[in-house]
Amino acid sequence: MPAVAGRGRGRRTINEINMVPFIDVMLVLLIIFMVTAPLITPSMIDLPSVGKAARQPDQIIQIIIGKNDTLEMKVKEKTTPLSLKDLAAAVQRAQGNAQGAKGATAAANSAVVISADKAVKYESVVQVMDTLQRAGIQRVGLSVQLVN
Repeated sequence: MPAVAGRGRGRRTINEINMVPFIDVMLVLLIIFMVTAPLITPSMIDLPSVGKAARQPDQIIQIIIGKNDTLEMKVKEKTTPLSLKDLAAAVQRAQGNAQGAKGATAAANSAVVISADKAVKYESVVQVMDTLQRAGIQRVGLSVQLVN
């Protein structure tokens, strides 16, 4: 309800907003924020770091997933087409060949790297990883291509 001024003959309303309560509320809020701001500690996010392996793998077996979900296995510049059913056996055979050539620890120290085209569905990559995991293959990684 507007305030009424009683000067002179008639009464007339004052069309001004009383700013005092607004300023009081703002000053109280300012004091609250000034007191609580130093008490709030900034949270730190622990991002994962990439570490280096103690030893480089003796052999890298690369599984390439093409645009049409075609699979290829690349071992030492030799590329062979595969199906998902034959994937685990072919990788174990390649690890076995490395074991026969370099000793008993070569199969344990051979890494499998999955490279996929950017148009490939995520489901296809997970199926390949699942197939390799069920076959008992330990060192499976994903290839990442850095863009400048």
